[in-house]
Amino acid sequence: ETLSMMIATIPIVVPVIISFGIDPVWFGVFLVVMMEVALITPPLGMNLYVMKGVAPPDIRTTEIYRGAIPFVIIQLVALGLLIAFPGVALWLPEAIGW
Repeated sequence: ETLSMMIATIPIVVPVIISFGIDPVWFGVFLVVMMEVALITPPLGMNLYVMKGVAPPDIRTTEIYRGAIPFVIIQLVALGLLIAFPGVALWLPEAIGW
């Protein structure tokens, strides 16, 4: 449940993030990517259980976990790029004048 987690934590975390000098837009992008990773990583990834629910009955949960591994790797690479090059997340807001 990403929305309830964001509603509960963002009012507390954002002032701390700003006091550390971290761009709040970058933090928002980082937070959304982290929540996407949380939704596809076993054993508690909700999207994996949704896939199990719509998959044919002969598909095992471990097969769905194995199928999610490339997507987890891609998301972790994206997180590494966001950390190494924060401008990747900020170029569009800067282009429109935010």
